Formats: sequence, C-alpha cells, structure tokens
Amino acid sequence: MKPGVAETFPAALAPVPAHARRAVLFAPGDLRLCDFAPPRPGPGELLLQVKCALSCGTDLKTYRRGHPIWRLPTPLGHEFAGVVAETGEGVSGFKTGDELMAAPTAPCGACFHCRRGQENLCPQAMEKMVMGAYADFLLLPAHVVARSTFRKPAALAFEEAALLEPLSCVVHAQALARPEPAESVLIVGAGAFGLLHMLALRAAGVREVVVAGRGADRLEWAGRLGADRVIDTAADDPAAEVARLNGGFGPDLVIECTGQVEGWRDAFARVRRGGRVVFFGGCPAGTAFEIDTRRMHYDNLTLIAPFHFRPRDVRRAFELLAQGSLGAGRIINARRPLADIAGVFEMLERGTVLKCAVFP
Repeated sequence: MKPGVAETFPAALAPVPAHARRAVLFAPGDLRLCDFAPPRPGPGELLLQVKCALSCGTDLKTYRRGHPIWRLPTPLGHEFAGVVAETGEGVSGFKTGDELMAAPTAPCGACFHCRRGQENLCPQAMEKMVMGAYADFLLLPAHVVARSTFRKPAALAFEEAALLEPLSCVVHAQALARPEPAESVLIVGAGAFGLLHMLALRAAGVREVVVAGRGADRLEWAGRLGADRVIDTAADDPAAEVARLNGGFGPDLVIECTGQVEGWRDAFARVRRGGRVVFFGGCPAGTAFEIDTRRMHYDNLTLIAPFHFRPRDVRRAFELLAQGSLGAGRIINARRPLADIAGVFEMLERGTVLKCAVFP
C-alpha cells in the first residue's frame, strides 16, 4: 500500500474475459478497434481493467503522422486509470479490486542518467512505455508497478486520476523553472497542457498568470479556469499586450506550450530582461530558430527545455491530484465510449475539445 493513501475495498470483479477490445493504429489515419486476448500478468505485473483513458496531443500527432519511437501498428493511448483485474506473482502492494492510477513509464534507476537524478532521460522510460490505454484491459509491467503506480483515492474520479502522466510533465517543468509567488507568468498556448500549467501555477500561489493563444473557446476556458488575463494572439496586438505585464517590464517567466517553432520564437521575444523561458512544447525534428546572442547574454536570460518527468515529479503530481484542490479534471470537456474511438479522433482533428475521456 502506498503511504498516505486510504485502503479501499471495491466489489469483486468479474473474471477476465477471453476476448476484449483495444484501439490499434495501423498507419497514419488508420485507427481500428480490434479484438485481443488480455494477457496474464507475469511476475511483478498487474492486469488493469481500464475505467478511463484520456486523449493526448501526442496521440493525435501519432495518429496524423506516426511516431519516431513507436513502430506501427501500435496500440494507442497512455493516460489511464482503472481497477486491478489480476495480479502477477510477487506483487505485494496491490490486490485484485484496487482502484489505481499510474504513469506509463518508469526509469531503470541504475543507468548513467538515473545515477545523476535525471531519470527523465533514462532510455528505458520511452523504450518500455506502456501503450494501449484505449482498451478494456491494459498490462502494467513490473517496473511501472514498482515505481509509477498509486492507489487512487476513493473521492478522486477515474478521469481526473488519469491526468497523472500529463501533470507529471507539468510538475517536472515547473520544478526546473521555479516560479515564485510574486512573479508574472505568461503561458503561450491555450491547449490542455497550457491550462494544466495555469492550474498548477494558480495552486502554487503565483501572483499573475496570463494565457496567450488562439480560439475563442479555448481562451474562454482559460478565463473560466482562473487566468488573470487572456490575450487573443489572432485579434489583439500580442507584443504590446505582453509588454504591459509586470508594470511594463514584461513577464518574469514564459512557458511555451504550442510545440511550434513560431511559439518558441515568440516566447524568447516576450520574456523580460533577467527572465526565464520554458520551451515545454516539443517541435518536429529538424526545425530550428535563431537566437539573438547579444540579447541572450546582456539580458541575462535563462532558457529551459524540460522533457518527460522523474519519479519525484510523479509523486508530486499524485499528491496534487489526491489533495483534490487543483481541479485539474475541469480541462476534460468531452466524454465518449471506447466504441466511438474513431469519433474521438475526429473531434481532436477539429480542435473542438481540450481532452476527451474515453470509457470502455
């Protein structure tokens, strides 16, 4: 049992069926709901009955053009929460019927980067990432069970618990950026990650959080969720609006969440002298932008490019969700059954949702 999490005793589960469903991406744009036999868990493993999986921008990019790491065909989905259907030999911390939340990766703990506290760069993290959450059942490997799996508090909804992975990425980035309560922070991008950053900054007591982006609906959501100001980059004069922040000095910290080179350029251009920029959104391979080295040096700028997360970030993300005060579940604004997984990706393509909860 994980420390600080209350014991729960859900009703017994039905036997694991011989056949179940999962979404498999065969080629870009070719996503099918397929029949598969749920595997028996091996030593240290858990078979999870998925109760909720969440859509993700990485899933959408993979759906559009494939992925440099995940070979096609591949099961899709990596944000999830569920109930233990079966335990493998040697699992002592969890039992059948436990409600769980987990991150889909865990480091080896012994490699060069792990020994230096950079577990986010451990090769195992991405090479052995759990995929296939858009499914009835999902096998959790031993390394994930041991280091990235937690009992879900009874009061926490499955769909909010499934935010553990993206929130871990946000926690990691903000741990490196170290926002201070007195600061003004600009978030470039009003998508799901931008709003998760905003909620985490609000929970940390940051004085001013401003969201700049496009799309009336997304900017309206940002305002409803607690942004002090929203800037419509398609309608306003964003450069002038940002320059007025912080008493005319500009933002202390800029967090880029678009994953577009233009967003990286804009984030670098808008930060105040002595400020920090977090390049959170990953851009396509082979892209680049020029840095004014004079501004970089004489304006004493700090540039941060965080990737993935460490076990300490997952633990902190779990604590934030378990406390129930973050309200992260508010960024989930659509819900669909697994049988309509094709329709989910049609919605994502149209940009009409932030995050969609998919229920088997």
